[in-house]
Amino acid sequence: MHKLIEILHSGNHSLVVANGEIRTFNKKGVADLYHLYTSDPLFLNGSEVADKVIGKGAAALMVMGKVRNVYADVISEPALALLHDNHLSVTYSRKVENIINRQGTGICPVETLCLNCKSAAECLPLIDNFMKSKIKN
Repeated sequence: MHKLIEILHSGNHSLVVANGEIRTFNKKGVADLYHLYTSDPLFLNGSEVADKVIGKGAAALMVMGKVRNVYADVISEPALALLHDNHLSVTYSRKVENIINRQGTGICPVETLCLNCKSAAECLPLIDNFMKSKIKN
């Protein structure tokens, strides 16, 4: 995991995933993780992930993708609880109450969508609809 964290920071990436090979990603929010989950779910299965920011939506995608080990620079309390409830190994630099949106005016929209969900599976259709609405706009 140390190598992934180093790659995350030295390359200024938003996400690094390792499963036999190491892939780096740079989009904001859950876009890269969502794309990976929907287009190459086998790569996530059993992987190690280093991410800059993990909210409950990203955590749900990691749980559904069967990620094994997770590191976050910043993680929300709801995300941490979901990952722990699903027995993922998690380390982080900073825990926050919630992930804040890019404007700094409130909670991240994906975190808000998933806040009351009891399981990762419950989050998935909400994230799916959110991502599909972003593609249309």
